[in-house]
Formats: sequence, structure tokens, C-alpha cells
Amino acid sequence: MKTTLDLPDDLLIEAKSVAARRRTTLKAIVEHALRRELQPQGAAENPDPELFDVGPLGLLVLKKRTDGSVVTSEMIRTIQDEIDEEDFQRAVHPGRP
Repeated sequence: MKTTLDLPDDLLIEAKSVAARRRTTLKAIVEHALRRELQPQGAAENPDPELFDVGPLGLLVLKKRTDGSVVTSEMIRTIQDEIDEEDFQRAVHPGRP
């Protein structure tokens, strides 16, 4: 369904910037944000329970490493890119597993 949104210029610019950095679309960013916002409180989707806990505000929290290794920014970017790609694929191909 198509609709029109009236957004503040600074918010639209930032959303487009995030979409470009994540190599996705503005539509996918907006859809992801709405789905996340409309989830019941505390019902955050945990993409990998071995890596994440769901924090008290429903946000994902990276678990401490039990093997003593260090979590790097590159590891976090890789995880975020994987999550973004999954979200993008769900937005582009709704109903696919």
C-alpha cells in the first residue's frame, strides 16, 4: 500500500544516509523501524540467542564472550550488515521464509 509521510527534513536526510550506508532502501529503513516500534513491549526479535540477550528496553545486547576473545567493531558491523540484509530481504520478498 502506498502512503505519503510528511517528515522533517533533517530526519529524512538522516534516514536516507543510513539507508545508503547499509546499502538498502529508505522504504526498508522505514518498514524496519515501524515493525520494531509496533512490536509488543519486550518482544524484540533475537536473531542469534547465542550472541545476544534482549535488554530491559527490548534492545539487543551483545553477550560477554566466554572464550576471552575481544569483540571488535568489525565484528559488530558484520553482524549489523547480516541483520540488515535479512530485514531487506524480508521487505523485498514478503512471505518468503
